Amino acid sequence: MENKAATEQEVAREAADWWTRLRETAPSAETLARWEAWMARDERHARAFDQLNALGEWLCVASTSQRQELLDEFAPRVTWARRRPYALAVAATLVLAMLGWWGARFVGGRGMPAQHYASAVGQDRDIRLPDGTDIALGADSSLTARYGGGRRRIDLAAGEAYFTVVHDRSRPFVVDAGSLRIEDLGTAFNVRRTGQRVSVAVTQGRVRVSSSTAADGQLELEAGQRAEYDPRSGMVRVSHLAAQRATAWRHHQLEFVDEPLSMVIANVNRYSRHPVQLADPQLGQLMFTGTVNTTNIDGWIGALPHVFPLQVSRFADHVVLSSAAH
Repeated sequence: MENKAATEQEVAREAADWWTRLRETAPSAETLARWEAWMARDERHARAFDQLNALGEWLCVASTSQRQELLDEFAPRVTWARRRPYALAVAATLVLAMLGWWGARFVGGRGMPAQHYASAVGQDRDIRLPDGTDIALGADSSLTARYGGGRRRIDLAAGEAYFTVVHDRSRPFVVDAGSLRIEDLGTAFNVRRTGQRVSVAVTQGRVRVSSSTAADGQLELEAGQRAEYDPRSGMVRVSHLAAQRATAWRHHQLEFVDEPLSMVIANVNRYSRHPVQLADPQLGQLMFTGTVNTTNIDGWIGALPHVFPLQVSRFADHVVLSSAAH
């Protein structure tokens, strides 16, 4: 048990180190990549990091007496925690790390900390935010949550997420994804971001969608509607989509309707251990409509030459699609 306790404490210390590092300055792309690799290496990493996020949110609104009670509860036990289950040692380490960060940063007036979440290739992830909002995060996706100033803001950097929002008029819930901003009006909705191409599908209630670049301005979507922003045209297209299709990815089905093959492949690669590459950029402009089963990506790739004028070349760690020989 002692060896296991030491291992768990090390995970907690690493989580605290990453948690603090991501908040000191705007993290670089290299730092985020290293953090995401650390998160994917061991499921305990993500669990410890989530504990820090939840505790950090609580500390930002807790009273001085509540924080002191937490410190009194755990800090004195660190020296003898090995005699008890390892969970106590983990809790103590996390609490001390968080209290140390809170005292150094939050008291200085820097506001509530951002919370970063990410998932590994081929691995979906469920997240519960401190306000009770649930997020189903698709594979190889990342987002940042920022609570403060009377708003709850989410920045979807890449990938896909399904939000079941606890509605609160006094604290609007807003998701930024590329050029689109999606505001909760009491709802559940799905957002997929592939580069600057963004798709929003509502399964319950309504959302308000606005674009910083499209001429369409602002619009409201209700359950069963989808809005797609195409960066090439700068337009937002609205269509109907059944709720079960909007979240089909949660059941291993990626749904595409008239989307460029390059975008389709980018999303398929979030679930593939052998990423697909396009040898000819023109192939990426071909439009695809259909379903990809993420448990049988090889089968989908094998069927592509029957749909498009291309050939498949398989290598040890990747797949290449090239124009079919004439």
